[in-house]
Amino acid sequence: MLGLLRRRYLDVLGSIYIYNEHRGYTAIDRVLDAVRARSPDDLELIQAIERHRADERTHYMMFRRWFERQNRLPLAVDRTFGHIDRFIEIVFRKRIDDLDTQAVIDDDRLFEKLCRVIALTERRGYRQVEILLKHPLVKGDPVLMKIFQIIRQDEPSHWAPYEGWLREHGRREPKWWERRIDTFIHSELLFLKLPFLFFNPFTRRRSGWADGGEAAPVRPRPTS
Repeated sequence: MLGLLRRRYLDVLGSIYIYNEHRGYTAIDRVLDAVRARSPDDLELIQAIERHRADERTHYMMFRRWFERQNRLPLAVDRTFGHIDRFIEIVFRKRIDDLDTQAVIDDDRLFEKLCRVIALTERRGYRQVEILLKHPLVKGDPVLMKIFQIIRQDEPSHWAPYEGWLREHGRREPKWWERRIDTFIHSELLFLKLPFLFFNPFTRRRSGWADGGEAAPVRPRPTS
């Protein structure tokens, strides 16, 4: 019984993470296109965002490989389980897919808001990985531990370009209410949505990989 519960927990955890990693790099693609169009000479910012995108893609591929080793697909979770999805919806009052990314990038007031949302999300991700690396159920899976160790190593460079842009342009840091939104989204996921997914036996698995229609994947870093 304990083994089944552990497997279910890691299944749910991996499904949420692989969704968020895929959502992350596909959303960054839109940010990159907009930044290149607005500031083609700002190579430092563009390259930093490109590295962020590449890392998110690599993380996705590591989770995909983890599922493939088990000969199964992730659970079919959607934007309800996406941290950045919920943050964008609350702050911009639009879903990510409905957001006019170019309009946001072209307006410094909106872009600074987006930078704060991304930076807070990445910092939250780092803190959560620190917790998971000490979790007894996660520690029992050496491949998953390696994945989270790599994510922990990569995360600081992910919030850096957005916080750097805010500093360089004299924009403010996140206020208490923005941090409160971040805490609310995390608590909602941890105490409501994750348990619901864990105990819901009717949740189906994906019928295919989220990146199935994309170009050939980048080779993931070794996890064993």
